[in-house]
Amino acid sequence: MSPKIVFMGTPDFAVPTLELLIENGYEITAVYTQPDKEAGRGRHVAASPVKQVAVSRGIRVMQPDSLRGEGVVEELASLAPELVVVAAYGQILPRAVLSLPRFGCVNIHPSLLPKYRGSSPIASAIMHGDDATGVTVMLLDAGMDTGPLLKQAKVPISAEDTTGSLTTKLAQIGARLLLETLPQWLEGRITPQPQDESRASYTKQIAKEDGEMDWQLSAVELW
Repeated sequence: MSPKIVFMGTPDFAVPTLELLIENGYEITAVYTQPDKEAGRGRHVAASPVKQVAVSRGIRVMQPDSLRGEGVVEELASLAPELVVVAAYGQILPRAVLSLPRFGCVNIHPSLLPKYRGSSPIASAIMHGDDATGVTVMLLDAGMDTGPLLKQAKVPISAEDTTGSLTTKLAQIGARLLLETLPQWLEGRITPQPQDESRASYTKQIAKEDGEMDWQLSAVELW
């Protein structure tokens, strides 16, 4: 029997995971996603890709400005989630949320943690000229991508890969990895493994100046 799941995600990266959960019979009681925002030249208000999927499937959508807002945790608790699945939601979950589901909050992170914690792991792998990266399914704790690991998959980076193409690739692989991991986690067949803090590295929010060329770098680093 499927646990009651609340899904939290926002961009295209999260869509394959949500769709795969639905297609495989998991009970999604609600979807949390970032509020609609203006986009494009016309500055039209646009719903997130995750919201568009949820609405098309008739799933309840919640869009709080902050999970720390008044009454937000209480509203989430009223849904009685047994598991929260997170994929690029865009907010750090407070302790009050982390403690709600009995199976915890399971997150898909697009790097081989503890490498590239933070908000831009895919772009960082490209910018550093890495020949491989990966996807991690992990349990969230109060830190920034510091929780214990459930499963990982290594993914090669081709010379033709861009941040966009690699994001698409990792989104698909991450969705399949989560689907493979969930039954094992729910049935108690996986022991969470703590991260090796000595190997941890952090990424930053990518800014406009990060796209400027440094002509002293090698061709690979520039690419």
